[in-house]
Amino acid sequence: MRSAARVRGWLASLVLVSGLVAGGVAPAQETPAPPAAPAAPASPAAPASATPATPAPAGPAKLGAGLTKAQTAGSGSGTKTLSASSEIQDVVDYAAWEAMAQRAERAIGAGNTSDNGLELLRGQLVDWRSRLQTAQNANAGRITSLRSQIDALGPAPAEGATEADEIVARRVELSEQLSRLEAPRRAAEEAYRRANGLIAEIDSALRTRKTAQMLRLWPTPANPANWGDAVVAVGNSVAALGNEARSNWANPARQAEFYEMLPASGIMLVVALIAVLRGRRWIERFSNWLNSTADSTHWRRVWSFVASLGQVLVPTLGVLLIALALLLTDMPGWLGQQVLEALPAAGFVVFLSLWLAGRIFPRGDCASGPLALPPEVCAEARFLITAMGLVRGADLLREAMFPAQLVSEAATPVLALPSIGLLALLLWRFGHLLNRHLGQHSGREEAGSFRDTMIRLAGKLLIVIALVAPAMAVIGYVNLAQALIFPAAASLTLIGILMVLVQLIGDIWRAVVGEDEAAQGLLPVLSGFLLTLASLPLFAILWGARAEDLGELWNRFTEGFMLGETRISPSSFVYLAVLFLIGFGATRLFQGALRSSILPKTKLDQGGRNAIVSGAGYIGIFLSVLIAVSTAGINLSGLAIVASALSVGIGFGLQNIVQNFVSGIILLIERPVSEGDWIEVGNVSGIVQSISVRSTRIQTFDRSDIIVPNGDLVSQRVTNWTRFSLTGRVIVPVSIKFGQDTREATRILQEIAEAQPLALLNPKPSVLLMGMAVDSVNFEIRMLIRDVNFSAQVRSEVNHQILERFAEAEIVLTGTPASGPSRVEEVIMLLEALRAEGATALERLPEGPVKPLQKDQPLSETVDDALDTETER
Repeated sequence: MRSAARVRGWLASLVLVSGLVAGGVAPAQETPAPPAAPAAPASPAAPASATPATPAPAGPAKLGAGLTKAQTAGSGSGTKTLSASSEIQDVVDYAAWEAMAQRAERAIGAGNTSDNGLELLRGQLVDWRSRLQTAQNANAGRITSLRSQIDALGPAPAEGATEADEIVARRVELSEQLSRLEAPRRAAEEAYRRANGLIAEIDSALRTRKTAQMLRLWPTPANPANWGDAVVAVGNSVAALGNEARSNWANPARQAEFYEMLPASGIMLVVALIAVLRGRRWIERFSNWLNSTADSTHWRRVWSFVASLGQVLVPTLGVLLIALALLLTDMPGWLGQQVLEALPAAGFVVFLSLWLAGRIFPRGDCASGPLALPPEVCAEARFLITAMGLVRGADLLREAMFPAQLVSEAATPVLALPSIGLLALLLWRFGHLLNRHLGQHSGREEAGSFRDTMIRLAGKLLIVIALVAPAMAVIGYVNLAQALIFPAAASLTLIGILMVLVQLIGDIWRAVVGEDEAAQGLLPVLSGFLLTLASLPLFAILWGARAEDLGELWNRFTEGFMLGETRISPSSFVYLAVLFLIGFGATRLFQGALRSSILPKTKLDQGGRNAIVSGAGYIGIFLSVLIAVSTAGINLSGLAIVASALSVGIGFGLQNIVQNFVSGIILLIERPVSEGDWIEVGNVSGIVQSISVRSTRIQTFDRSDIIVPNGDLVSQRVTNWTRFSLTGRVIVPVSIKFGQDTREATRILQEIAEAQPLALLNPKPSVLLMGMAVDSVNFEIRMLIRDVNFSAQVRSEVNHQILERFAEAEIVLTGTPASGPSRVEEVIMLLEALRAEGATALERLPEGPVKPLQKDQPLSETVDDALDTETER
């Protein structure tokens, strides 16, 4: 028995440490009853965990409506699911199922079945339900085949009509076969629905009991009359520990066992103390050494995180060794074993809090933490998180030290109140710290604004819980207070773990990519979102949800829903997505083969090749969708109504998209425009870069991309400069002053045009006199060049040569100033002469533009008329 107790202590401690990762609180477990325990009422629910189950009395006592203990009580290993029969068979035994269903209905109707009994029944019903769900798909292939055979015979004749006797006989035969095959399926469906209903009734009963237990009103701990019972409970527990140790030491066999295990226990204690007292410091030095020896600065944070995990594991292992060393001495009794088994869980909570405090609020560089708080705020936050871990660890030891068998009803709320009050005070202070800091930094970048908003909401919620929970505990609702305060602290721990993991993913991604901005990329953000989504079940369990309830939600989710005669489930969507991805990949491979291997060996131009590759892609995607949908078993006939509504929407709201889609297909088939063409559509001119189903991307000559809907390319006038040939005409206008030698100008312009390297000589360039103006003669140089893409360069070179040759030939272009004063300058000189000589200077006015001075006309008007006339000319 002593060996069994030691093994059980090892296993129980390991289970406690592993289970603490999810909830931060020791899970419920079966414990042997004390040798002699006074009768006492049940204690309030443990925070974030179920109350330890009291061992059931031996014997086949009846519980409820004819249920024995063997049928209802839970096993010591915690297993709640038993097989409904000796073995799972391919064919459902409906007689056994009927007996099971009736037994479950009697137990639910009785109302006095224990929680363990209901949990056991539920596990059995879940087992039956899974088998019945499988049985619903029995003969599915044969049933489908029979239905297709019946459909092949055609519809049944209308009333008064006849058909061949062979068809009638065959239809009757196939209908009978179909009825026989569908009978087990319908029976399985009916039984499946019955099992679902029984499971829902059991879940409802368990939730009702848990709610009643949570709302139980205990004696108020504010009453001083109850404090004496708490003092007595503490004395009884301490005395029980001492009595157990003295009783075991008085036993010679136990003394011999103690001396036998003393060397091993002593070594374990020494190693454990070193791990607890020095382990965290050694791990910290090791982390600093890794930082100093890391080749890349980006990897230092990753190695630091990995090494820092030892600050939790090493001291927790030390606490576990302490508990195991003391258990191996065989000196602790029942209560001592309870305390020692809770010790590793308490140590894990404390060291996890210390580690989280250091990761979220670093000592050296607090700005590098997830919240980037100032150093003075980080110091207070580290203290608060560490204190929360100490309070939660102490409460775990309190639960083990004062079990329900040794504590009276009046003492239980008094013993639970200190941990509730201290934890509430710490949560209240931490909530104010978050609100105060994040409120001052509301102008941070937009990427962190949502996170800061959620953290501020969490801080306000912590303040509310910190105020409500102690008030509920003082009134007497101790279970409700514990169900609020301890899950809040555990949720805060889980949020901290998520923040550290998100930061770790960002550091890993930044180290892999090698860029500092990579930590804000899409992958770290998606990883954080997926981690948060995956943690929702953990938050639900922390706040009192049963794992069975979550499993039921998952079962309903995987069960799917009916669409017509087809059941749509997540597995169907996964199957459809996998098939579509396979078809899509095959299509891309085929397109690559066409583009690189097959089409280059043909005589098609580049535009035709692109059209064939694009068309193959559209056809491949369409076939992939059809194959995936049909193979996944999704019947699209049930979407007829949706398709009708969608067609109406296309007719009104999506007509432009459909028009562009059809225009894109037309462009790919007719190919009036291809990639690489120089086109003009509307006021847009540029090179076609790509043609998709909805639009065409054109790159202008200033290197800006313009997206043109395909409908415009089909319905509007489009100029394609390079569709069938690169040859194009360039026109260069030239204007010379009136009175110049036009024949000489024509000869020079002809020579310049024919000297261009890109100009075609057949037909040769031409120089045409297009017309004459008041003071100019207008020419045009018209020539065809081999590549119209160089028209701007050719026009520029022609203009340069025109300036050079005309300057040599003294031919003046229009707008070139002539030698000598202009007419305006002559008027200005005339005005100066007028001012100098007076009215006698009017005799020297030139004839023509300036009119003679009339009688009684002011001199200023004459000058103004002359100036206006010359300005107009």
